[in-house]
Amino acid sequence: MSLLVVGLSHRSAPVSVLERASLSADAQVKLLQDTVATEPAAEAAVLATCNRIELYADVEKFHAGVAELSQLLAHHSEVGLDELTPYLYVHYEDRAVHHLFSVACGLDSMVVGEGQVLGQIKDALARGQEQHTAGRLINDLFQQALRVGKRAHSETGIDRAGQSLVTFGLEQLADGTPVTDWAADKRVLVIGAGSMSSLAATTLARLGVRELAIANRTLDRAERLAASLVEAGAERVRAVPMTDVATELTRVSAVVSCTGATGLVLTADAVTEALAVPEAPAPAAVGTLRAPDGSLVARLAETATRDGRVRDRGTRLAETPTAVDGGCPVGLDEAHSAADLTQHGVWVDNAAGAAAAGTSQRPAGRPVNGAGGPVRLALLDLAMPRDIDHAVHRIPGVRLVDIESLAEASADAPMAADVDQVRGIVSDEVAAFGAAQRAAHITPTVVALRTMAADVVAGEMARLEGRLSGLDDKQRGEIKQTVRRVVDKLLHAPTVRVKQLASEPGGAGYADALRTLFDLDPETVASVSRADTNGADAETGESAETVKKQGRR
Repeated sequence: MSLLVVGLSHRSAPVSVLERASLSADAQVKLLQDTVATEPAAEAAVLATCNRIELYADVEKFHAGVAELSQLLAHHSEVGLDELTPYLYVHYEDRAVHHLFSVACGLDSMVVGEGQVLGQIKDALARGQEQHTAGRLINDLFQQALRVGKRAHSETGIDRAGQSLVTFGLEQLADGTPVTDWAADKRVLVIGAGSMSSLAATTLARLGVRELAIANRTLDRAERLAASLVEAGAERVRAVPMTDVATELTRVSAVVSCTGATGLVLTADAVTEALAVPEAPAPAAVGTLRAPDGSLVARLAETATRDGRVRDRGTRLAETPTAVDGGCPVGLDEAHSAADLTQHGVWVDNAAGAAAAGTSQRPAGRPVNGAGGPVRLALLDLAMPRDIDHAVHRIPGVRLVDIESLAEASADAPMAADVDQVRGIVSDEVAAFGAAQRAAHITPTVVALRTMAADVVAGEMARLEGRLSGLDDKQRGEIKQTVRRVVDKLLHAPTVRVKQLASEPGGAGYADALRTLFDLDPETVASVSRADTNGADAETGESAETVKKQGRR
């Protein structure tokens, strides 16, 4: 059996095809079940993200496997095979391993270096385990991919090469403005409460948006997400039912959407209706007001600035981060205690620091801005298929960033120097994984050989018992141990050497040679379970029982 992957991604297919080929959670489960039910595949896993759909399988024959997996992808994605085929890529054996390890390290992501794909690989493995489609190869492969990805992020600076798709998308919305400055006065609606939407909500809270609303089809999930953000120190976070989205659109200045819906969540008509509602009047222009020197308000503001609760921006009160509509510009009204001010000051400082550390020098890309005028509503669509009608780009005052525009922007993004180091890690890990798999492939044969030798020893001892019945227990034990030692010494060097040779490229034939030389029954070899293999000595292939009886450690 051999590893095969067939898939498509943002690198091979346009967004319009990816969108149509996307798989729901139920469709992924059905695809797994149908894959292992087919003759060419023994085990399988599906890796589906917002910009890739890949089917991994352990197949017996390459060409039959490619044909079958391609048909299964086309069938379950509801895109015709003839239309889908030009966008499919195929990787086999070591190249398939190399591909998955590269994906795990973020080298194949839309935003190079992003780490969110590790969670998606973990989900793919868990799904395969739940459906019992992940066998020895898939389990080993995906678990090793997770370790390789974590190693790349811990040993290199690949994180500097990119960021999460959420952060990159917010940068595109900001259109050259520092993200912290762009987010400071924003009321934002996040639609969805899954992993991507949760990451978006967390990022926005960290950036210190003015207000954050979270809408989800299941209100309980939205409420749990909002509560977790509040516990982490966020302010003005609330959960709303999906039925309130239309109302929220009239209040917010930005929307981030990533749901699992199969249809549009926001239509162009809904956005148009929301923008038809007049904007709330701007706060009174208090930016030029300044309390007289020596007055109570001036002294309170000076104290708050000195204590770090309000950043000093030339004491222009409207520019302080605690300014709220209808309240004291420095937050010293009845609605905010001193403890609130201190916590808010810490939150703002942390948000600014975190954003500064992640500031990217990426090009702005080409988000769609309706009519090219001032932006009243900024929309970030991270769903696949899309949540937001692409037609909103024709609405004046709307700025849309979606997977397609993000792909264009990331294509021109500079690569970090650490990418080469990560590629080296991937190459080393692919070689190590291949060697381990080839060595594991011959282990059942070695175990079967030693089992056969143990049976020969047992048979000869039984024969000896009949001819020398006068032996006492001590003599019988000495003879048995001597015979076993002779057999083990004869088999030790060949079995160790054959495992070494089998771990090298092209070493798969040594297992066949061993079976032929010792006339081992193929069915006997196949019957050696994984548990038996784990119980064998890693270097010699001797059974754990043999090692124990001979007193060797």
